[in-house]
Amino acid sequence: MAISSLRAGSSLRARSSLRARRRSATSITALALATAATIFGLFWLAWILATTFVNGFAALSPKLFTEMTPAPGNQGGLLNAIYGSAAMMLAAVGLGAPIGIMAGTYLAEYGKLRPFAELVRFINDILLSAPSIVIGLFVYVLIVQPTGHFSGWAGAVALAFILLPVVVRTTDETMRLIPISLREAALALGAPQWRMITQILYPAARTGMLTGLLLGVARISGETAPLLFTALNNQYWTSNLGEPMANIPVVIFQYALSPYDSWHTLAWAAALLMTIFVLVVSVGARFLIRSRTN
Repeated sequence: MAISSLRAGSSLRARSSLRARRRSATSITALALATAATIFGLFWLAWILATTFVNGFAALSPKLFTEMTPAPGNQGGLLNAIYGSAAMMLAAVGLGAPIGIMAGTYLAEYGKLRPFAELVRFINDILLSAPSIVIGLFVYVLIVQPTGHFSGWAGAVALAFILLPVVVRTTDETMRLIPISLREAALALGAPQWRMITQILYPAARTGMLTGLLLGVARISGETAPLLFTALNNQYWTSNLGEPMANIPVVIFQYALSPYDSWHTLAWAAALLMTIFVLVVSVGARFLIRSRTN
């Protein structure tokens, strides 16, 4: 009996040791594959950034910020494209951010888990993942065809449609993270719900909402497809959003496909400016998230 028990215990320990070795081997294999995939992705990312910075810095010059986009084969700058991109992004933020904040507030405070609110969240998720070229085509049919011409306003509307779901999602999620005790305290003191939202919840959720807005701005800053259908491009200076307007993404697209070396140089410079802008906005958003958590 004692010998049989010893054999059974020894067999159990052997099986346990075998399972432990298998789990350890599986863990090491998974860690190695995950590390290899991370290194593979970072390698290409570093290569893209290095190529952009090397070629972009070589193309930087004062004329970039003082001269207009040139005719084929000539030298020039990106002043009108920089202004056009800034104007359309500011207009898109002005159009999309207020609507997104109000929609996110409705979902978090008024709709909550009601069927209509869930339907809005579902549609917002679809819009969040919709291809930008589809949004550009939609705005083309909505604005460009009825007016008969491309315009900066059409480009701003297309960018606003891309920005809108990002702001809605971040506003909804951020406000739902605020403890319910803050709401109950304000309502117990007799504050109406709208005052509780504007004076209690918005200040508490300000960092998260601003972070979502910055991430949305970073996303729309490099969109090319919707602007090809809406704002198109303009070789000359214009501050009128009712006309076709130059912008950096379309300039990069057109100049990179051209056979002119001077246009290739400007395309690299524009790509560097766009990369630096997105990096600054993304780092700023991360800084806001970290300051909020601390």
